[in-house]
Amino acid sequence: MKKWLLTFAALVAAGISTASAAEKLKVAVPQRGFWDSSWIEFGEAAGFFKEAGLEVEVFYTDGGAQTIATVASGSVDIAMSNGILGAIGAYVKGGDATPYRIISAEMTGAHELFWWVKADSPIKSLKDAGEGKTIAFSSPGSSSNLILLTLLKQAGSKAKPTPTGGVPATFTQTMTGQIDIGWSVVPFALKDVNEGKIRIVARAREATELANQTIRANLANTNALKTKRETIAKFMRVIQKSIDWGYSNPQAIEIFARNMKVTPDIAKQAVTDFYPKSAMQLGEIRDLDRSLRDALEYKFIPTAKTPKDIAGLIDIVYKP
Repeated sequence: MKKWLLTFAALVAAGISTASAAEKLKVAVPQRGFWDSSWIEFGEAAGFFKEAGLEVEVFYTDGGAQTIATVASGSVDIAMSNGILGAIGAYVKGGDATPYRIISAEMTGAHELFWWVKADSPIKSLKDAGEGKTIAFSSPGSSSNLILLTLLKQAGSKAKPTPTGGVPATFTQTMTGQIDIGWSVVPFALKDVNEGKIRIVARAREATELANQTIRANLANTNALKTKRETIAKFMRVIQKSIDWGYSNPQAIEIFARNMKVTPDIAKQAVTDFYPKSAMQLGEIRDLDRSLRDALEYKFIPTAKTPKDIAGLIDIVYKP
């Protein structure tokens, strides 16, 4: 009996030691529940973080500047899915003293967003949206901001871009006539599209100039990179495993559907039609020259810059 108790005590002690050895990270994630904001949730469901000895504390934000602010302040170690123009703009202003770095790509090309009107709206396309019409995006510096500006430029539209926050708030504002054209991310409002209650007037993928451009990136706090670099690299390896799992395991669609309160069929339609896996590559910031031209044109930076000028901003910690 005594021998058994000693053995049990040793096992308990080993378990406590393993738990205390878990490497901890705080991570900000915008727009909870969307497909590409679910990688951590997928990784937890598959057990990847536990296997890697990582303990991740997640903080959800409304996106845009709010997400960048969390990593810039040091409140979190990593901020996922940030519009690249906003990240560039802050770095150009602060230089190497800027308290974060881009550690990976998050989304390459424009895919999952769409702009819509009520079914009875006379607007059929962005070309119909002239001066005096308002068109929504989430917040300044976000990827929805960049995509919308690109779409308006391509269409020659004079509609006024208007920040409306998250998707639910935008839906309400558009349905009540406060905004002429709303924005959304699938699968939100996809059921309304299928039922003819609203109409899509523009899709992100129509912004062909952005097809090979990294439009969102993942950031890490500079102090965290100094003290937790290997842990952050391990985190990104798990994120890659979670992406692969999301595109191969039906459980991911079930989680996505449950989070977004849609049917599995709608969730699967959203992923199949709007989220190509190729867009989720992590290891390369693509078409940075175009991002810098966009940053200048849309006044995120005051003067023209080259990739060399902002080389200090990019510190890729893991290349699959």
